[in-house]
Amino acid sequence: MGNYYSDYRITKELFSLGKDIILSEKFQQLKSYTQHGTTSVFEHSVSVAKYSLVMALSLEMRFGVKLDKKSIVRGALLHDYFLYDWHTDHSHGLHGFTHPGTALNNAERDFDLNDTERDIIKKHMFPLIPVPPMTRESAVVCLADKWCATCETFKIDISSYTVYRLNLRYDISHGLIRIGGRDTAESVSED
Repeated sequence: MGNYYSDYRITKELFSLGKDIILSEKFQQLKSYTQHGTTSVFEHSVSVAKYSLVMALSLEMRFGVKLDKKSIVRGALLHDYFLYDWHTDHSHGLHGFTHPGTALNNAERDFDLNDTERDIIKKHMFPLIPVPPMTRESAVVCLADKWCATCETFKIDISSYTVYRLNLRYDISHGLIRIGGRDTAESVSED
């Protein structure tokens, strides 16, 4: 990827690594749930995946630290895959403590996960949940989650371009938008 990471390049890499999740109908449901302020769970999850990937690429480039970027993106996308509105649905107990387990159960039901992705989802609420991340990938997502939540709480736009591009890719892949008369599947894979 070179030494410069544009939003376009990061978004393209993020989509490449998490395409099956991003294009799934269940993941798209996250758009209907609010996370922080006016940010949806979908937008938050995409932001966490984006900044986790940025951190992973930076660690690799600057310090030679090799991380499993695919697991980072997939785990970050699914870290809040709890599929309910925690602001109004209180039947799940104390959301901050229980949602990682709910997200993991839902993710295991809907996607094939590896151990690193499971650890990312389960441990992203550290230190609120006192069991620390067991992998470097989990630590990266945990930090990115805190950064994104802070920005969203203070209404700082950190990922609107990435969210826009991923929504566009979803619409193209589902035939809602056609580009230049080309086949929609071909359009999604080229960009």
